Amino acid sequence: MSGHNKWSTIKHKKGAKDAKRSKIFSKIIKEITVAVKEGGYDPEANPRLRLAIANAKGASMPKDNIERAINKGKDKDASAFEEVTYEGYLSHGIAVYLECTTDNTQRTVSSVRSIFNKYDGNLSKNGSLNFLFDRKGIFIIPASLIEDKEEFELEMIDAGAEDFEEDDGFITVTTSMEDFGNMQKKLEEMKIEPESQKLERIPHERISLDKESAQKILKVIETFEDDDDVQNVYHNLEITDEMMAEME
Repeated sequence: MSGHNKWSTIKHKKGAKDAKRSKIFSKIIKEITVAVKEGGYDPEANPRLRLAIANAKGASMPKDNIERAINKGKDKDASAFEEVTYEGYLSHGIAVYLECTTDNTQRTVSSVRSIFNKYDGNLSKNGSLNFLFDRKGIFIIPASLIEDKEEFELEMIDAGAEDFEEDDGFITVTTSMEDFGNMQKKLEEMKIEPESQKLERIPHERISLDKESAQKILKVIETFEDDDDVQNVYHNLEITDEMMAEME
């Protein structure tokens, strides 16, 4: 167990339990809308849309909401959305990588810069943090769906799994970006539906801080996540078991 996916797992658990569900739905609706705009409304012919719908189901989004999001993607207004990324540093050298979907880049960059400035951080040039992160496929699967864990791990390795973690009823499987599609197909063949499956940016190394400093950084990260235009936030702060316990 490498421990590098703790933040993915805790975000998933928090999303399933707290009042942020509507914000999570909003982000998924944006992803579905952009996916339809990019590749059409047929999930069988649009892998990105198929993935977005799978994540919507994993987040317990009602079927009607999913269908409305697909229909919204067909509207001409959907063309206003574009995807942008921002990178920067917070205090103690913590790197932050933001993936955003917006219909107003001026508003988004202004909001992102304001958060960095408020918490003594710095917005950097795009591409400046690429060397710190690798793109990996992250699949979060309920352990209750797995009857034979040894056989499951062998099947996962065959599909390109690089790492396994089990925590509080969930198994997290990590793949390379190149094996993401292979893993999706393997899980479909095994009739296993992940709670979440996505490409994430995983840091090569994480920075450990004292409890007080780490909590301040996590507050900033959550502030970024609460921004309506921010879809995903990645960072290189080490998340300890103690911190995870306090966040639940």
